[in-house]
Amino acid sequence: MMFRVSKKLLFAIAAVLDIAYNAGSEPAQSGEITRRQGIPKRYLEQVLQQLVRDGVLTGVRGPRGGYRLARERRRITVGEIVRIVRGMDASSDPMEEAETSALGQNVVAPLWREVQEDCMVRLDSTTIEDLCLRARSAGVVSETSDRIDYSI
Repeated sequence: MMFRVSKKLLFAIAAVLDIAYNAGSEPAQSGEITRRQGIPKRYLEQVLQQLVRDGVLTGVRGPRGGYRLARERRRITVGEIVRIVRGMDASSDPMEEAETSALGQNVVAPLWREVQEDCMVRLDSTTIEDLCLRARSAGVVSETSDRIDYSI
């Protein structure tokens, strides 16, 4: 469970946040997300499809189709997105492969696992709603007027 911050991961979080922050009643089209976030289409479509399969997004077909959140913003965590994207990468964990010394196995590797667990706790407690509020506080302009979803 090596924690790597890849471009794909950052793009996935940015795409979900973009949909939450900018899409109003209409679904967000991938071209709009690419334009607003500068995410290359080759990354974006692959990630969006995986997020649909894993229940974070819903795909909407048709000429006005695109993507919507499958759940409320406050019910989607950054940790969930991290796990989905991490699951897309077939690369193995260097910590599992490494034949290390006793210090490496008994001190360094456990420390690294603890740091990763602490990080995931933080990401699991951070919702897309939290990121929308951060964006609003930072003065990021939304392309829709109903930026914050107060629904229960």
